[in-house]
Amino acid sequence: MDNVILALPNKGRLHKPALDILAEAGIRILDKGKLYGRTNDSELDVIFARAADIPRLVELGAADLGITGYDYVVEANADVEDLLDLKFGRASIVLAVKEVSGIETVRDLKPGLKVATKYVNIASRFFNRLNLKVEVIPITGAAEIMPHLNVADAIVDVSSTGTTLKIHGLKPIDVLLESSSRLIANRSSLKVKNDKIMEVRLALESVLKAKGKKLLMMNVPDKFLGKVLAVLPAMAGPTVAEVKAEERMWEVYTVINEDEVYKIINLAKKAGARDLLVMPIERVIP
Repeated sequence: MDNVILALPNKGRLHKPALDILAEAGIRILDKGKLYGRTNDSELDVIFARAADIPRLVELGAADLGITGYDYVVEANADVEDLLDLKFGRASIVLAVKEVSGIETVRDLKPGLKVATKYVNIASRFFNRLNLKVEVIPITGAAEIMPHLNVADAIVDVSSTGTTLKIHGLKPIDVLLESSSRLIANRSSLKVKNDKIMEVRLALESVLKAKGKKLLMMNVPDKFLGKVLAVLPAMAGPTVAEVKAEERMWEVYTVINEDEVYKIINLAKKAGARDLLVMPIERVIP
């Protein structure tokens, strides 16, 4: 069977986070600086392409897998399998107008509105649903400048915090789409290379499940075990193992949310636990 090919963004806001999550999953790229390279997994290769092109590359089978933004998948109307939300690159596709335009909601929009965007299909479908005739102007560069050049009355663009829009005197009046990074797959590849594809998916999913989690370990004298277990949250119940000691003792460990560490440690300590140890978790595999 041929190697699985994974398409990655070659630059932009998704490039580094995509490489980071692969590294956390134990997948390292060996041929750095090239558009096509090997990884430390002999059955997995990577290619680098524009994030906007990745959905089409995966749909056509040029790549078996891809990491790209959900907004690009929707814009391309690509027939691919959405395998996993990778959580990074969160952003909104918004409709924005000048702050001084007098427009507050989409109900204030008039027919003939000029809208500049690189999301031509998403914008067109949005205005079709509103039954509003507008002129969608395709662009490839910065959209924020277009209303100030009188090229457009409004823009449809990606926004993470809204800061860039505000700096340029624009305000969002509606959200067309919520987006984040996704692991997508070619549908035919899923039938032929399913085992390897699911292996890659599991590796990435295990990293996501581990984020914000800590492993809490402790020793608990037998007489306090019930009280300690009563205060411990767990994914599937704490694990308990007997410790060979003069006093009957139990080793208890469980996975907890990072923001609960302080509270749970104090509760467990008061309930009779001792020798508490908090450890980082790299992966959680269901």
